[in-house]
Amino acid sequence: MTATHSTRMLILGSGPAGLSAAIYGARAGMAPIVVQGIQPGGQLTTTTDVENYPGFRDVIQGPWLMEEMQAQAEHVGAQMMWDHIVEVDLSQRPFRLIGDGGTVYTGDVLVIATGAQAKWLGLPSEEHLKGKGVSACATCDGFFYRGKKVAVIGGGNTAVEEALYMTNHSHDVTLIHRRDSLRAEKILQERLFAHPNIKILWNSAVDKFVAGGEPEGLVGIDVRNTVTGEVSRVDVEGGFVAIGHSPATELFKGHLELDGDGYIAVETGSTRTSVPGVFACGDVMDKVYRQAVTAAGTGCMAALDAERFLAEADFEATNRADVAA
Repeated sequence: MTATHSTRMLILGSGPAGLSAAIYGARAGMAPIVVQGIQPGGQLTTTTDVENYPGFRDVIQGPWLMEEMQAQAEHVGAQMMWDHIVEVDLSQRPFRLIGDGGTVYTGDVLVIATGAQAKWLGLPSEEHLKGKGVSACATCDGFFYRGKKVAVIGGGNTAVEEALYMTNHSHDVTLIHRRDSLRAEKILQERLFAHPNIKILWNSAVDKFVAGGEPEGLVGIDVRNTVTGEVSRVDVEGGFVAIGHSPATELFKGHLELDGDGYIAVETGSTRTSVPGVFACGDVMDKVYRQAVTAAGTGCMAALDAERFLAEADFEATNRADVAA
């Protein structure tokens, strides 16, 4: 027999956005079910030092923060379920999600908090040095590189913005780009070219992130010239891969309106999607800020939007029943 789990509020994703929605939903009496997905806790479970989440004077660990968020959500009444959703039906309420083992989840409202993943270069040396000098978020980790030489890899808006941001912390920022021109918006390029603390390595691709020191960390990047093939080393202590993000929206193609970059489209100032009763929060709908605290904020918004939607739906249903009687 296939198991079915039903709830007033169904939440897909268990990062800061999904768990914040769960906390608010549970406190509103909606007994939310959180389907945790393939990476319970989201991207923060792969992050070590977190220094920019409000409320903690000392550096905290990302996995610990997510454990505490989950414990808080469970304490106020949310139910956690681990599953990998492979199919969705948003054509009618209650909405249906189906796990890879056939388990069915239904919800009168659905909150999508599946997040987005940073794109990486795919180098073994990159994997080895993640969290030890190599990062995919300058806004998150740049503070740890105050006064140090750093490099940013990429040529789009994200890379240029991160290079400019890093000048708040470093006097020596190198932008490494595999082509001879940038894809970033013209105004961003002008700001980049005008900044005295940024230099650009054109036609350059990362061959290897170089480890060294005690404790081990990034000490340099081997860069290959894409025209001549010559390899040279850039001495840096921080390397930020800024080649874009991939929102986890594959499940929802054809079911929800997505923007040109594949993020779930929401009404400005809200978390409402193109399907009434379906709400999106966190990095799956936010390609600008992508911070734990903003994800948590939109998770709160999604729960409040969902609560109002259900209250209005219940009121209309009661009125229809009274008229019919």
